[in-house]
Amino acid sequence: MDNLVLMDRYHVEQFQKDMDYLGVSLSRGQICQFLRYYEMLVEWNQRMNLTAITEYEEVMKKHFVDSLSLVKIEELRIKDQNPQEVSGKNKLTLIDVGTGAGFPGLVLKIAFPWLQVTLLDSLNKRIQFLNAVIEQLKLSDVQAIHGRAEDFAKQGKLREKFDLCVSRAVANLSTLSEYCLPFVKVGGGFISYKSETVEEELKGAKDAIQLLGGNVKKKIEFSLPETDISRSLIWIEKEKPTPKKFPRKAGLPAKEPIQIIQ
Repeated sequence: MDNLVLMDRYHVEQFQKDMDYLGVSLSRGQICQFLRYYEMLVEWNQRMNLTAITEYEEVMKKHFVDSLSLVKIEELRIKDQNPQEVSGKNKLTLIDVGTGAGFPGLVLKIAFPWLQVTLLDSLNKRIQFLNAVIEQLKLSDVQAIHGRAEDFAKQGKLREKFDLCVSRAVANLSTLSEYCLPFVKVGGGFISYKSETVEEELKGAKDAIQLLGGNVKKKIEFSLPETDISRSLIWIEKEKPTPKKFPRKAGLPAKEPIQIIQ
């Protein structure tokens, strides 16, 4: 579909305003990629459960803008990289664990095309959707993998291969840390998206995070632009290797979070 036709079909002013608020600069082509992504999300959602949010303005705000709010973490500095200077081994590697319909990993890839992104999800139907979007949008340096974090974080697979791990998955922070920190290189970080204040959850997960080799570096609480929708971002720095016994076998991190079993 012609980009002009696509741009005429939707009101993009609010999305552009939200990008300005975040300090994210998008080309017309990138905005059109987001619009096509939205259309594919709605189309595929008719035959599989990808999201309960399907209205255009809500998807743009609650999925796309929310995913891109990651730039509010200062240490990340994705938006400060010069694409002309980022190539090969210098590319920032990112894995999105429990990516679902591609939030936030695929959204970040569209906005910051120089990222090298891996999308991991346990449901193959979602992976089929993600691959269709990747192909339709002609994205490179992005792969969608069908599998569980407990399996792919093992030695010899994707363990400690990434500069960054991100997740919007709904789970206790202790459980998420056990899923995610094993993927992160020492010196890298795990960023967890939360939809509420997280003081108590952080307090309960502190021992687990330290045991897994991490340290909570920063926490940011904010609202999505021009809404009363509360969000939190937690930056956990990987300071030492994760002990080999983590993550435990499938199901245990969720059933018995580390702070309960220690």
